[in-house]
Amino acid sequence: MKMIKAILVGAFVWLFVFSAFTALSYIPGIRDSEVQQGLIVAVFLIPFAYLGASIFYKNGVEANGLVVGLIMVTTALILDAFITVPFTIIPLGGSYLSFYSSPILWILVSLNIGTIYFYWNTKIKRNTITKIQ
Repeated sequence: MKMIKAILVGAFVWLFVFSAFTALSYIPGIRDSEVQQGLIVAVFLIPFAYLGASIFYKNGVEANGLVVGLIMVTTALILDAFITVPFTIIPLGGSYLSFYSSPILWILVSLNIGTIYFYWNTKIKRNTITKIQ
């Protein structure tokens, strides 16, 4: 049940990130710069991932934040393989290799996992330790 919830929340966060990238691709000056898009999405990704973590950990779930972050990110990467790359990257002349070898992607992946881990460490783990004491 926890894994299914993490997958669904990961898809939810992916939808927000995908929407942000899509919106930025229509803004002149930004649409031509992958680095600018990545930086702007990184700023938005933090609250998106934080919101996703708060949804996941609602109702007393205490699963490790690193594991939850990895499940959510894996979900996003799979959705990228089936939706993002074939429908937005390849038509613009890109490829799976160019998408998955982008340093920006892996920075965003790390940021996403780090944000979820931070949420777990500050909101869940510390509260659990405080309850024990």
